Amino acid sequence: MTSNKKKASSYVAITFVLAVLFGCESNFKEVQKSTLSEFAPSGEADSLTLKYTDSGKIKAVLVSSKMLDFSSVEFPFTEFPKGVDVTLFDNNFSRTFIKSNYAVSYKPTDIIDLRGNVKITSEHGQFLETEQLYYDQKNEWFYTEKYFKLTDPKKGVTSGEGVDFDKDFKIINYQKVSGIIDQEK
Repeated sequence: MTSNKKKASSYVAITFVLAVLFGCESNFKEVQKSTLSEFAPSGEADSLTLKYTDSGKIKAVLVSSKMLDFSSVEFPFTEFPKGVDVTLFDNNFSRTFIKSNYAVSYKPTDIIDLRGNVKITSEHGQFLETEQLYYDQKNEWFYTEKYFKLTDPKKGVTSGEGVDFDKDFKIINYQKVSGIIDQEK
């Protein structure tokens, strides 16, 4: 085989290898595009007020400046990236007020994850502060494993890590606490 024929067959071989590589790269990119799903909200709202009712009675009012609805993903949720102000009503129309800098509501579980400067105030003067708090909507129950501070005008100030309680502050279960609790009042 002459030198020119060797060069020509080398060029053909290199061209073939490059064509295969670029062809695979192109196919690989197409496969990547088809398997990637875009993670974007299916709905979006600004400056909203939601009223939750049950049997004609208002149970809660949620106010937020931004809501992102991800109801089309496998585990649907609603995100409130700019926080929420929520007012809960009991059967006697007593109110509990909740504020947080961020919130996510998970639809399949009815759990709301409240984060960032979470504050809860009851009409009876109880005030709880923490950085993260979960709210079980079905059972009307709050819980956290994070540090909390609970101020009760009748029982004093309690702080610690981990607490769970009903939305009216009538039942409170502490985990690791410190403070003075006056049970006589």
